[in-house]
Amino acid sequence: MEYVFAPPAPPSLPVEGMTARFPLRRILCVGRNYAEHAREMGHDPDREPPFFFAKPADALVQHGAVIPYPPMTADLHHEAELVVAIGTGGAHIAAGDALAHVFGYAAGNDLTRRDLQAEAKAARRPWDMAKGFDASAVIGTLRPGATPPEGRIRCKVQGEPRQEAALSEMIWPVAGVIAHLSRLIVLAPGDVIMTGTPAGVGPIRQGETCVVEIDGLAPAAVTLR
Repeated sequence: MEYVFAPPAPPSLPVEGMTARFPLRRILCVGRNYAEHAREMGHDPDREPPFFFAKPADALVQHGAVIPYPPMTADLHHEAELVVAIGTGGAHIAAGDALAHVFGYAAGNDLTRRDLQAEAKAARRPWDMAKGFDASAVIGTLRPGATPPEGRIRCKVQGEPRQEAALSEMIWPVAGVIAHLSRLIVLAPGDVIMTGTPAGVGPIRQGETCVVEIDGLAPAAVTLR
């Protein structure tokens, strides 16, 4: 195959215990999947089915990276999330079969330009640029395995706790998220799903380091310059 210019190398993630890397196809995200976060954003979690948005694969930021503060925002927020990596694709996947499609899990941070998101919501416009901007998806090393981690998810900025919740507090657990999403699109190997954030989202400023930790997984840290 000949191209008019050399295509970029595909984004990829390191895998615990392997030299081979996980090639990234798409970054799919679940909105408002923790009840307290839904409430802090002004919504009723008991009335809403899951909804989804996406980030481009090249928005990937790996653990330990130092990135520039993004343009066109004065209110960059952290959102700590469990990330699910898909190893086997499919459509209309039953919830009881969903975990068999999982390659592994990682800690992640769905960086959000909150002021741009608020403006877009107020104007009833898409908020892609609030979520899908450059270097907006921080993801740590993948841990292989189909069984979701248990325990707690945490986020710290400059060592100060900002977010903490039990993973069991997710409104839609991993299997339910995969099943629902696979009715909307055909999932494929290389897709990753960021499964939503608990309450406590807040700003990260220039010069600060934000770390997401999930029990049993490697951390996902990023520093803003």
